[in-house]
Amino acid sequence: MEVKQGCLYVVGTPIGNLSDISERAVETLKNVDFIAAEDTRVSGILLSRLGLKKKFTSCHAHNIVSKSGEIIKRLKSGDSCAVVTDAGMPCISDPGEFLVRLCGENDIPVYVVPGACALTAALAVSGLDTRRFSFEGFLSVVKKQRTTHLESLKNSPYTLIFYEAPHKLRNTLADLRTFLGDRRIAVCRELTKLYEEVLRGRISDMIALYEEKSPKGEYVLVVASEETDFAESATDLKQASKSALELHHSGMGLSEAAKTVSAQTGLKKSDIYRETAKIIK
Repeated sequence: MEVKQGCLYVVGTPIGNLSDISERAVETLKNVDFIAAEDTRVSGILLSRLGLKKKFTSCHAHNIVSKSGEIIKRLKSGDSCAVVTDAGMPCISDPGEFLVRLCGENDIPVYVVPGACALTAALAVSGLDTRRFSFEGFLSVVKKQRTTHLESLKNSPYTLIFYEAPHKLRNTLADLRTFLGDRRIAVCRELTKLYEEVLRGRISDMIALYEEKSPKGEYVLVVASEETDFAESATDLKQASKSALELHHSGMGLSEAAKTVSAQTGLKKSDIYRETAKIIK
């Protein structure tokens, strides 16, 4: 695979299991002129395991402005660069976002090489409503900012996704219950790694659990919205299918009936069609 010169490649890397890296990602890392890494030591280990040797430049939260300027100059001179984070997709709650924005301002092409992403992996196994969600990243450790952030989420209609470090997990769970109530939650730990674990229940259940055990590893917390809780969504779908069935019995085609009810409820047409078809059978 040949990479284009004077371009930035946003390359996803594994979040744990090395087998999750794609052939395209490996080829891109192999063929670019240099790699901008959040932590060159971590990325160096990855490349070593892949049998690759490549020049690195460090690009993290504390030097992103100055480093981005240097990288832009190299890209304008014709070099190609891959930006990576320690694990997963770079530029998502990550300093690389600034570099991509700067490339856009300088008319430098940016290509994405998709890879593993902890937030979508956690959402997929959470068992909660996946139709609409909001990624909230890491909560601030500054009390005022943290409070303002959580207050803003009280009436959010979306499933909420947070990242959290082990030493802050207990406090975060307590704050989630205080500001959001005792909602359904999936606590996802060490996804794709040896000690992967997904725990489901109420926030109070997780608080009690982690009073007995010490948090270890990296966490993704998926919190249900009271308005779009899975149980309520299932009830809404049943009611929607009944409405579609009534329209169908009045002479409307099933597909059209599902489309009509979808527009009224916001539920997926395909879901309504499938549920209504079950009733007809």
